[in-house]
Amino acid sequence: MKSLVLAEKPSVAREIARVLGCKQQHKHYFEGNKYIVTWALGHLIELKMPEHYDTKYKTWRLEDLPIIPDKMGLKVIKQTSHQFRGIENLAKRPDIKDCIIATDAGREGELVARWILKKIHWKKPILRLWISSQTDKAIRDGFNHLKPGKQFDALYESAVCRAEADWLIGLNVTRALTTKYNDPLSAGRVQTPTLAMIIDREKEIQKFVPKEYWTIKAQIGSLFASWERNGEKRIFSKETAEKIHKKLEGNIAVVVSIDRKKKSEQQPLPYDLTELQRDANKRFGFSAKKTSSVLQRLYEQYKLVTYPRTDSRYLTTDMEATMLDRLEAMSSGYKEEVRSLLANKGRVIAKRVFNNEKVTDHHAIIPTEERLNISDLSADERKLYDLIARRFLALFYPSYQYETIHAVFDVNGEILSARETVVVDPGFKRVLGKSNDELDNQQLGDLTISQSFKVKNVEMKKKLTDPPLRYSEADILSQMEKFGLGTPATRADIIERLVETEVVERQNGRFYPTKKGKQLIELVNEELKSPELTARWEKELEAIARGKGNPKTFLHNIRKQTEHLVSEIKKSDRSYRAHNLTGSKCPECGSFLKERTTKEGRILVCSNMECRFRKHKDPKLSKRRCPQCKKRMEIHEGKAGVYFQCRPCNVVEKAEEKKKAVTKREERQLIQKYSQKNEAFGISLGDLLKQALEDKE
Repeated sequence: MKSLVLAEKPSVAREIARVLGCKQQHKHYFEGNKYIVTWALGHLIELKMPEHYDTKYKTWRLEDLPIIPDKMGLKVIKQTSHQFRGIENLAKRPDIKDCIIATDAGREGELVARWILKKIHWKKPILRLWISSQTDKAIRDGFNHLKPGKQFDALYESAVCRAEADWLIGLNVTRALTTKYNDPLSAGRVQTPTLAMIIDREKEIQKFVPKEYWTIKAQIGSLFASWERNGEKRIFSKETAEKIHKKLEGNIAVVVSIDRKKKSEQQPLPYDLTELQRDANKRFGFSAKKTSSVLQRLYEQYKLVTYPRTDSRYLTTDMEATMLDRLEAMSSGYKEEVRSLLANKGRVIAKRVFNNEKVTDHHAIIPTEERLNISDLSADERKLYDLIARRFLALFYPSYQYETIHAVFDVNGEILSARETVVVDPGFKRVLGKSNDELDNQQLGDLTISQSFKVKNVEMKKKLTDPPLRYSEADILSQMEKFGLGTPATRADIIERLVETEVVERQNGRFYPTKKGKQLIELVNEELKSPELTARWEKELEAIARGKGNPKTFLHNIRKQTEHLVSEIKKSDRSYRAHNLTGSKCPECGSFLKERTTKEGRILVCSNMECRFRKHKDPKLSKRRCPQCKKRMEIHEGKAGVYFQCRPCNVVEKAEEKKKAVTKREERQLIQKYSQKNEAFGISLGDLLKQALEDKE
């Protein structure tokens, strides 16, 4: 008897099969003596769409809403149905005794597998492989310690609740807004409050009125000090600033206090996904989506880091024994940093990182025991791995020790102050390669109380208060985390969704709401804009995953909420005007055309949603990059055939003609024809083609 192992992707299935010794390769699976390893292709099953319940829903009509099925059905995704059929056939084999779920160890991975098993009516036992890295050792250990499937029933129920809630709320509200205002308007329980935050920040910026203020700095002996009163260095009255300036110029400064404080800064904890996405955005300008993609390759392809989609920054206590192996594995890329740590037998100084109670489904992202070969990694992969590696190495170094010195001077009744930070022990900052403090060499430590100096070079500067900055990707991630919007695994996709639906734009790493986004937020339901509502839902989903919530109650409330939201939209008397309408009319139905910006350039689409007319306004962009500026080149067709052009660089390249592929049918005909005609002739496809060409001559 054999176990059926269900992985999430073919690449993961291939690695599991190799480790388990499944050497027989088939179209849909790998087979060995004890295991048959197959795979999904992401999701193979999805919730039925409205038209699968009733064909009338193919046409979007406001009067048909809300669409709330009594029981949500599942369907096989057409594009990947061949793989589902392969799994279904395997499940019918009499020599299969149980199924081992080996999809990603998280809520979404559980859903991928359980929906497949539900659709094939699986009745045999279910076991769960729950691992946090893809190394050979982790896979072997995981298969030696398989968990009963029932242990993850609550996680599956939570995943189903999330999927159904997103379907009910997202689909109904999106259809209601789109049909009511005759324009594609997308809304959802996470994307809408995220958009609302971006627009609220924009309103703050637009309302902002800059104020003038002045700062005063002066040279006291060889030192530099700033005017200060009650911790405030800004003076909002020019008259007051000028009076202070006169009082200081040419007078004597007396040292009235010197405050010394010894401080220490603890080692930072390792990364969770959101924190890593924030840092990668600040340091390298990576989008959250890009960080997720690069991180997935480091985890899955190179096996250099542990499970990426985690919300924990702690490690379990049993992992302390693995620290030396991890250091040795990464030593080839970090010889200097690791040498002393290996001599110390990999002893972690930041012991607080080991805390079982603060580890959720997965521990923090850290390097694995897989040996590092830095030359195998691309530039982006190196950057991200380096962030993870250095944050991990910081755990083995002592805390950062420093001393702050604050000197206060009295000048004719006015207070000036100077500050200095002196590093006592750089500690973990040696390995992080950065300091949070701006160090100077003022030598304040040599001052004594009552010491006096001549004040000179008093400088008064006029400045303006700054408006709040628009959100960067790092800021958005922080806000989403703060209000519990989405999960570490879904936040990057939500941000990309906002960009794709043209409600926000990225400009120089910051988010700007579009005219469409500003109008949409006025039309959408007030409670859907609130992050508190979605945060409450996320808490309920988390409680369900922990076995402490009631999925039936949650879904009942979601259905009531859906009815209420759709009813509000139907009754609304608000108006909407498509922001991108042009003066041109559709040649097919006469409606005005709208201009949209896509990855392939600007296109014109008909504003009549029942008309499918569209055409490119700009030349279509190809995937070929200009050899000079590296931007995507336009694709054109001329007398000489297809060619690529980069207008700014005036670079033109001819497209290579693709060789026509031989179809399976043609291949079978060739084999049949020539193997009968000349049995002595080789039967490889190359030989047969050669023979066919010779016959033509």
